[in-house]
Amino acid sequence: MKRLLRSPLLWTFIVSLVLLLAVGGWLLTDPATSRSEALKTGGIAGGAIVALYALWLNDRRRRVEERRQETERQRQELELRRADQDRDRISDERFAKAVELLGHDADQVRVGALHALAGLARGRAIYTQTVLDILCSYLRRPYKHPRYEGEAKRPGNKLPEAGDAEQEQELQVRQTAQRLIGDLLPAADSEGTPGYDLDLTGAVLEYFDLSERKVGKLLLRYGGLYSSTNLSGCVFLGPVYLTGAGTADEKKIGFFRCNEAKFEQRAWFSGVQFSEDAEFRGTVFAGETSFKDSVFAKTAEFGDSEFGDSLDLRRARFEGFCDLRFRKAPDSVSLYNTTVEPAKDHELPAGWVIETLSDGRARLTVKDG
Repeated sequence: MKRLLRSPLLWTFIVSLVLLLAVGGWLLTDPATSRSEALKTGGIAGGAIVALYALWLNDRRRRVEERRQETERQRQELELRRADQDRDRISDERFAKAVELLGHDADQVRVGALHALAGLARGRAIYTQTVLDILCSYLRRPYKHPRYEGEAKRPGNKLPEAGDAEQEQELQVRQTAQRLIGDLLPAADSEGTPGYDLDLTGAVLEYFDLSERKVGKLLLRYGGLYSSTNLSGCVFLGPVYLTGAGTADEKKIGFFRCNEAKFEQRAWFSGVQFSEDAEFRGTVFAGETSFKDSVFAKTAEFGDSEFGDSLDLRRARFEGFCDLRFRKAPDSVSLYNTTVEPAKDHELPAGWVIETLSDGRARLTVKDG
């Protein structure tokens, strides 16, 4: 009974009936008003109350529906956040497990761990730099193999020296890590993609290929680059340091290709020893560039290269043929004791000459004026 008395519908009908009787009774007091007109007018007044109730009820339903939709939206957002948290937790667990497996004794387990890390980076870009750091740190680990004890590049199709079972297995793991680094880097011509940093200081690499890739900062100081290295078409957004690379007995540099690449900041090749041909054809050096104290044991090609800042060639040695016909000359160049092989027919920029020394050596100089 109490629930019925609290019903808005009941009170609406009561008020409507009371208004019908009140308006009709009031109008009947006027002799000019007929009974039918009084009833009609009273009905209209009572109906207006019912219409107002209907409007109120419709507005109430609308607000209830809006609250229901808001509640549903919040529930969906909560589920999405919960799903993201679960995905983060699963990714973190996969990451930790993969890193742990990198120390496993079995080489196939280590290879699987590397692929698991790469898959994680492909699925979630937030992990890409971290995964690249781990791959680089794995390659920075000390590693020796008989194939790195002789020449930096084997002639013809000569088979490399074989190591023991453990060395061969580790070689496969390291080559997998190298390939995955190249796979994870964005294409050089991709727009809006970041340049990821690579720290390969002291690493021993073979057939290292980053061609047509975009890189942030590259550190390869005192590293070894055996057989052939391909950096052609690369875009380096950050500074590049190869200082002292190729100088150790078991860290030499083989055939080095860096054609049509672009160094947007500093390019530092100070003290690098190129044991084989070094190619920089059509490469753009936008920042400071240094080959100070570097040694080019064989051909050095810089044809059509461009320089946007200074070039340091102090004490550099060109022991084979060199092509230095730049498309755009550097703003300033340092040539102190820059020696060349006098028996070679070198290609030089306008104004550069070869000066023969008393001891039979030759050096590069720039003519005054």
